[in-house]
Amino acid sequence: MPKAQHNKISGLTLMALARVSNDVPWSKATKKSYTIRKGIMDYVDSVLGNPYAENSREQFRRQVLHQFVQGGVCTLNPDAADTPTNSSLYHYALTEEAHTACKAFDSPSWESAKNAFLAVAGSLSEKYSAARELQQVPLTLPDGTAFMLSPGKHNQVQAAIVMQFAPRFAPGSELLYLGDTTHKELIVSPAALEALGIALTLHDKMPDVVMYDRRRNWLFLVEAVTSHGPMSPKRVVELKAMLKDCKAGLVYVSAFPDLAEFKNHASNIAWDTEVWLADVPDHMMHFNGDRFLGPR
Repeated sequence: MPKAQHNKISGLTLMALARVSNDVPWSKATKKSYTIRKGIMDYVDSVLGNPYAENSREQFRRQVLHQFVQGGVCTLNPDAADTPTNSSLYHYALTEEAHTACKAFDSPSWESAKNAFLAVAGSLSEKYSAARELQQVPLTLPDGTAFMLSPGKHNQVQAAIVMQFAPRFAPGSELLYLGDTTHKELIVSPAALEALGIALTLHDKMPDVVMYDRRRNWLFLVEAVTSHGPMSPKRVVELKAMLKDCKAGLVYVSAFPDLAEFKNHASNIAWDTEVWLADVPDHMMHFNGDRFLGPR
């Protein structure tokens, strides 16, 4: 099971399905069908001594039993496959392989029983990991270096900033910083940042993407906006104060995935900043000012 199921409620659910307890060893595990409320939750309460509120039913279903079914630990409605989803008779039972493995737990045959279960059911953790890898966002730098960003719309916009915005509006710029929604600081160039007068201690306050155009001595500060965080007046003031010792001209950019997201934040974008939409990468909007693009 994935780490999200390495918890008490998952363990209690497995014990309820196998009908084991402090008084009933795993060698006596049984394989019968049980509903969530009366079959599993009541057993967890009355036998295992762990009461859960009535509204916890969905927690058992969504966060435990759903994964158990996907991972081959239990099967859904084995006694009546046509049971309606909203029926109180919706039920679950251990699979034959899981039942055999449960009975062998803490015995000399456990290892072979476990391997036999995995040979049939596989590892749900590996399945989830593989599925997540397929959803990762590819990022390729101009020098050919490849990264895989964690899944999500925010990182899709970040990848577009590097691979679509930069070649069009910051050609030849160096990527000095790029965060990741999961790994925080994914790409950091400490020496280059320090050379520009940017303290390394400021990483957690940096914009999502920072690129340096050495020819023009422009530092592009780009926020990837999917739910919050455009270059608002407050954010610009914060960045100016934070980068007061920076030796490059600062260019503030709010990058959006599309026009719809831009509209959600249009009233909070600071004047004299740039706006770029990933779905129309050849164009950019400049909010007022005497120049289209450049440091103020």
